[in-house]
Amino acid sequence: MAEIKQFKTESKRMLDLMINSIYTNKEIFLRELISNASDAIDKYHYLSLTEDKLPKVNDYEIFLAIDKEKRTITISDNGIGMTYDEVNDSLGTIAKSGSKEFMEKMKDAKDNVEIIGQFGVGFYSAFMVAKNVEVRTRSLYTDSGYLFSSTGTDSYEVSEIEKEDTGSEITLYLRDNDDDFDYDTFLEEWTIRDLVKKYSDYVRYPIKMNVTKRVKKEVEVVEGEEEKEPEYEDVISVETLNSMTPIWRKPKNEITDVELNTFYKQKFYDYEDPLLNLMINVEGNLEYTALVYIPKKAPYNLYSEKFEKGLQLYSKGVFIMDKCKELVPDYLRFVRGLVDSSDFNLNISREVLQKSKQLQDIAKNLEKKILSRLEKLMKDDFDTYLEFFKSFGVNLKYGIYDNYGLKKDLLQDLIIYNTVNNDSMISLKQYVENMKEDQKYIYYASGKSKSAILAMPQMDIIKKQGYDVLVLTDEVDEFAINVMREYDKKEFKSINQGELDLLNEEEKEKIKELNEQKKPLLEKLKEVLNDQVSDVVLSERLTDSAVCLVSGDGISFEMEKVVANMPTEDKPKASRILEINPNHSLFKAIEKVYLNNPLELEEYADLLYSQALLIEGFELEDPIKFANQLNNLITKAVK
Repeated sequence: MAEIKQFKTESKRMLDLMINSIYTNKEIFLRELISNASDAIDKYHYLSLTEDKLPKVNDYEIFLAIDKEKRTITISDNGIGMTYDEVNDSLGTIAKSGSKEFMEKMKDAKDNVEIIGQFGVGFYSAFMVAKNVEVRTRSLYTDSGYLFSSTGTDSYEVSEIEKEDTGSEITLYLRDNDDDFDYDTFLEEWTIRDLVKKYSDYVRYPIKMNVTKRVKKEVEVVEGEEEKEPEYEDVISVETLNSMTPIWRKPKNEITDVELNTFYKQKFYDYEDPLLNLMINVEGNLEYTALVYIPKKAPYNLYSEKFEKGLQLYSKGVFIMDKCKELVPDYLRFVRGLVDSSDFNLNISREVLQKSKQLQDIAKNLEKKILSRLEKLMKDDFDTYLEFFKSFGVNLKYGIYDNYGLKKDLLQDLIIYNTVNNDSMISLKQYVENMKEDQKYIYYASGKSKSAILAMPQMDIIKKQGYDVLVLTDEVDEFAINVMREYDKKEFKSINQGELDLLNEEEKEKIKELNEQKKPLLEKLKEVLNDQVSDVVLSERLTDSAVCLVSGDGISFEMEKVVANMPTEDKPKASRILEINPNHSLFKAIEKVYLNNPLELEEYADLLYSQALLIEGFELEDPIKFANQLNNLITKAVK
């Protein structure tokens, strides 16, 4: 005879919360019920190892059944089952966790007992899709079975039944379809198959189901008769839906790169093998398993606002989240893979990851493991590292610049550069090792290409000295350099900003004297170009070229160009200093104009400045004016 019981008041409120608020995705119900079934089998298996009287089971399984006519889904297991008291405690009291209590009792056991779900919480997710739920169960410690039935409202019924086998069988009577949701979708084989593959593929026990397949009928072929059209029939067979053993939990020596690469392409929908794979298994105070991949090429939308970084999250093999962004820093946004750990703090629905020290520790440890692997790749296989850097090196540079250089020490040895004196890219360590004895600084220059930098007038004296120069072509380069400031106690210095300090004392004194001698001319040029430049000086860096622009302290020209393209109102400009080569014929010609015909100096000064702007890669504010001035000078020269 059925015994009707009322849910407690607090349980009623909790039940309503479970059904309508805690879970955001209806399909989660299957993950929760399969996890509970796996828990029940775990408990039985553990007790069968510790209690000699209990019968051993070699064919544990979870079975799913669909009945379209009755509109039911049934999840069965041959696990531990429940007694009468356990039915009331675990199902009659919301959030009463039998799994949690079992783990508490077993916490001192040496065996590794993993319990996925928390029976009594996840169970009630069934009412998101079911208008009535029946649980038929029998404990391995009782001769009788029990039927629990509830509509998920005010009450539930418990009655004694006959049940031959140990375990539980949960039957869900689906809700009626409405405008908001088509519940019949859960009666389709392909839907159930997809949900098992998505959430429960790595549950350790086989999840089975009767699957209908359309196969060709075998027809006896009679010689001489015309070949008939093939006929097909539906055949029902039991199929295991899950793969059970996650590839990341297998010993490394049992997995080939081909298997890892195949898994990557299937899991992350890439047609190419990854550039690098990394299996991580950490045990001790911090426990997690990870399988990380670095793609061969950057995703097309890697730098768009729509791109979502993050690793897939599993808890004991059960899929929890597709993109856990907290597990990877922004500069490693290109990394793909997954992390499986029981240390994650999940909310009651297991749909949301709670911020915790364990999460932070796993993220930090994972970051160090990835960087360590890249360091090894750089050392052992530089060609492959070069391929990686061409795709993702800019991300590492952003990592240096981000958070005011917080991670510069972690990343600076992974950055490689083209330089004017080397055919291949080199690291900062290699640059310092190759520095000349008298070289004080690590020199760098920003430009569109190596050839463009070699053509810069600012390179004149650097070429003469034979010093190497870092070629910076990415927008973030100078920002990262400014954050690092120095490497191995060697300061970074731009070839087109500030003084280069490359002249000997005699040469410095000579330039100083010349600046004083030519002061009236230089001041006149500065006056003419007052709105455009902060100063006009004779150059210490030009030996062959006539003129160049350099920036003063603060923002550089390249940084100015980058900021100009940003959607910000504040667009600072670099101070512009016009440097003239005192030994060039052009300077002598301008000096002659100043002495003989000072009224024409303004036109010459504008041309001189426009020339320096073009060399530096700036656009002219008035190109027509520049063309007219040039035409006038050419006309005068011809006359």
